[in-house]
Amino acid sequence: MTPDENFALLNLSLPPAPKPIGVYKPFLIDGHHCYVSGHGPLQADGTFIIGRIGRDMSLEVGKLAAKQVGLAILATLKHNLGSLDKIKRVIKVLGMVNCTHDFEKHPYVINGCSELFASIWGEDNGIGVRSAVGMGSLPDNIPVEIEAIFELA
Repeated sequence: MTPDENFALLNLSLPPAPKPIGVYKPFLIDGHHCYVSGHGPLQADGTFIIGRIGRDMSLEVGKLAAKQVGLAILATLKHNLGSLDKIKRVIKVLGMVNCTHDFEKHPYVINGCSELFASIWGEDNGIGVRSAVGMGSLPDNIPVEIEAIFELA
């Protein structure tokens, strides 16, 4: 099955493609790679999930927020490429978690996005290299920010 078909089977909806909130491009193609700037957990109504993991929300809600970030990244890909089928594989994911100083489950939170990508491109192409790190804060108090690099088909 194709990535677009796999996404359709998930029965999920994409938020609107986010617009930059600073001086940067949310999406850039360089050769055979597509770079996606840091995205937050943008919801269908255009608002962001907010809060600090470990204080304002649980680990599980944080993981759902990371999945929502993944959906925002997919929205940017579809907006700029027209189809998820134009992505061959995930190269790298960098996940940043807005959390309390004693929080230790950053990789688990970012799995929300990584599991989404794996379900679209499969385990071989949907799982790339990854970093998951904790932050003292993120813009507008969002719980998760993720950037990614993809290889074009």
